[in-house]
Amino acid sequence: MNRVVITGLGALTPIGENVEMFWQNLVNGVNGAARITRFKPDKFRTQIACEIKHYDASKWLDKAEIKRTDQFTQFALIAADQAIADAALDLSVLDAYEVGVIWGSGQGGMLTFEEQVKEYASSGFTPRFSPFFVPKLIANMASGLISIRHGLKGINYTTVSACATSNTAIMDAFNYIRWGKAKVMITGGSEAPITEASIGGFCAMKAMTTRNEEAHLACRPFDRGRDGFLMGEGAGALVLEEYEHAVSRGANIYAEIVGAAMTADAYHMTATHPEGEGAYMAMKFALKDANLLPEDVDYLNAHATSTPVGDMSELKAIDRLFKNNFDRLKVSATKSMTGHLLGAAGAIEAIACILAIRDSVIPPTINLTDPDESIPDGLQIVKSKALPQDVQVAMSNTFGFGGHNGIAVFKKVKL
Repeated sequence: MNRVVITGLGALTPIGENVEMFWQNLVNGVNGAARITRFKPDKFRTQIACEIKHYDASKWLDKAEIKRTDQFTQFALIAADQAIADAALDLSVLDAYEVGVIWGSGQGGMLTFEEQVKEYASSGFTPRFSPFFVPKLIANMASGLISIRHGLKGINYTTVSACATSNTAIMDAFNYIRWGKAKVMITGGSEAPITEASIGGFCAMKAMTTRNEEAHLACRPFDRGRDGFLMGEGAGALVLEEYEHAVSRGANIYAEIVGAAMTADAYHMTATHPEGEGAYMAMKFALKDANLLPEDVDYLNAHATSTPVGDMSELKAIDRLFKNNFDRLKVSATKSMTGHLLGAAGAIEAIACILAIRDSVIPPTINLTDPDESIPDGLQIVKSKALPQDVQVAMSNTFGFGGHNGIAVFKKVKL
């Protein structure tokens, strides 16, 4: 099978509107949490989130594009543009049918749905929906518009697997290239979930933090004081490319993707398996796919959403697979800074893994001041400050409602 490398990155996040800004803030422990400004959150149990600061779509898109797209698609277009530019792809000389897009979004056009239903209700239930309602709403529109924008005629579709969505997209793009079905794939995920309906729904589930007066302390993975996840928004994009194709055009290669796997917990609609059974098997299968052993992994970016149950089930899975490798393995939870981007989480966390390999530094887990007693003895969680360390292999964990487990493994490239 073909080798697959990463040659371009793009990011629009609560702590940076491009990759280098995102990465520097992540390494420096910058916190993206604050009181919600998109709407008045006073009536909600959770009134804080990690918003993109001063988001203005007109910085990147024209008026017509903004009018006909939901925010999740706008985020996708912006991040994909960055990644394609970063990869220095001359699309005019490539076979358009060998370049595809596999994108992910867990919720799709939630803001559009909310706005249109409100309008319908306020009109006295008179049908006067926007002609853009359906195109803005459907989750596949991000992948469709990325391909239209850049003339990409290859494989094109959208994945949905809740908070494992981005890793599902990345895994599929990886597979199509290594199977020889594509030369280049634009992949990643985007989410725009900071809306009244979305926040209200998660509040009703009591899934989110209510530490409203201390937003900067609210997301605290693995800490005794954690009380639920903190919503984030944005997008992450990766250009995956067949290795020989990348070398032949002199592309900058960040890292190689060497393995990926998915499993299902088959346990509960929203809760993770209490013993982390599916997470353990997904990590095990991903390493087998990569032809690596647990002792080869230097860095694990944990899913770690700061929920009481989820964090512990993931730690049990990590303990089971890596307990003989704790002298080497380092773990961090970057959602402590970005919040949880749902379907986009895996994409920006994959970027964190890739840049940890590039720069030999592991980003921290902030707000971990009182470690939970259930953390396995000897497990090295990087706290407070980034850790300079050579990273040869990094693993990115994602888990989603419905029992979806998606894992991606990245490795330093040996030319």
